Amino acid sequence: MAATGQDQHDDPAAVRRHPILFRAVKRRKNPRLRRSDVTVTDRAEVRRAVKAASLGNAMEWFDFGIYSYLAVTLGHVFFPSGNETAQLLSSFATFAVAFLVRPLGGMVFGPMGDRIGRKKVLALTMIMMAAGTFAIGLIPSYDSIGFWAPALLILFRLVQGFSTGGEYGGASTFIAEYAPDKRRGFYGSFLESGTLAGYIGAAGLVTALTAWLGSSTMEDWGWRLPFLVAGPLGLVGLYLRLRLDETPAFQKLAAQGASAGASPAGAADSAVKGGLGTIFRRHWPALILCVALVAAYNITDYMVLSYLPTYLSDELGYSATHGLLILLGVMVLLLLIVNKVGDLSDRFGRKPLLMTGMLGFLLLSAPAFWLIGRDGVLAVTAGMLMLGLSLVCLLGTMSAALPALFPTQVRYGSLSVGYNVSTSLFGGTTPLVITALISVTGSTMMPAYYAMAAALVGVIAVACMKETARRPLAGSPPSVCTEEEAAELVLARAPEPKF
Repeated sequence: MAATGQDQHDDPAAVRRHPILFRAVKRRKNPRLRRSDVTVTDRAEVRRAVKAASLGNAMEWFDFGIYSYLAVTLGHVFFPSGNETAQLLSSFATFAVAFLVRPLGGMVFGPMGDRIGRKKVLALTMIMMAAGTFAIGLIPSYDSIGFWAPALLILFRLVQGFSTGGEYGGASTFIAEYAPDKRRGFYGSFLESGTLAGYIGAAGLVTALTAWLGSSTMEDWGWRLPFLVAGPLGLVGLYLRLRLDETPAFQKLAAQGASAGASPAGAADSAVKGGLGTIFRRHWPALILCVALVAAYNITDYMVLSYLPTYLSDELGYSATHGLLILLGVMVLLLLIVNKVGDLSDRFGRKPLLMTGMLGFLLLSAPAFWLIGRDGVLAVTAGMLMLGLSLVCLLGTMSAALPALFPTQVRYGSLSVGYNVSTSLFGGTTPLVITALISVTGSTMMPAYYAMAAALVGVIAVACMKETARRPLAGSPPSVCTEEEAAELVLARAPEPKF
């Protein structure tokens, strides 16, 4: 939280009496910075914020992971029997339909989060997401109610997608605005720890249930259990989020608006007047960069974490449990190192880590999928590891890099719009597009070519972005860990005194 107090360097006489302070101040030519302008973070509060935001992200990807890993089963349950490829395509089309409304959710929840606060909107998205997922577990099968079954599935997928439109932008903004500048990459990486934890929970639960109940029982009723778990998880996440205060950056913005005569609830209105029009009109270069980065990131993310088990079982003939177990092991490894990657991005910068991940997919996708297509656990595992280690460079860095593209006044809205438009067009359609390409071409290497094309776009986007590591967020005050760091920062930015 921002501390207040008289800047000890405001008194020129005190500066003159202190020779070391005088020499340090005299060398500085930067604009004046007062102590009250610097946010000193509360470590315990930052951890609570990270935990609450990450749990919501974990739940989001738990929901989507369940659907991906049960795609074949859900195709049998909710769509007419016949051609299995048609059932799988129908299942993935329903998976993708949720992404069609994500931009709408982002356009509603994003600007709302910039006006009324991050906390309230994140609580609302958590409720909607949990309710949509829980409801899927209650839908009767196609054999019971006919075409009402896929219709209800699509309805609740739309609820999921709409709520998710406000989730990632808000959660990443929430963590970025709570974290100190020098540790934003490390704390931001916990958001992607939530992503991996959600996928691991989904993969582990589906694998365990399949092994315990068997395929026929899973198709009868066992598939419902993972979806029903979302209800209790949502209540836990909601409790954690409601306990938090607003982010220091938003509180600062609200205080400035209130001091200017605006109501605290609408303090940011003047900055975001015009809503989406302002975002598209004034911030379109950053918006285009965000879309390009997210496209490359999400195509590779969904391909590795969502699509690969289906690829192994449907295209290469492995058992569903076999593919999930290998992916589960790879994801556990990524979970163990993703925070180290976030820490490295604080030390060496966002761009080097992002470029490493993009080049990894560009250069290693073809050999990785060649190995995955060979017989044997070692070859498949080696191929998945090549993809996974490239992906973790993006996972550990992107959640700190994306919020820094936009100023505080429009950060939630801009990031929600850019992220969800890109995810809708490229991320959620990845399983559907790859399955269709393989069906048309007959080549099992199509996932590699698709990932390489995405990575090429990513390389160009990373080359065009500015380095933001260890710097204050645009439109936000500097944020540090201790009072000592705040004093040093104020000293470094003090103007030359006149004598």
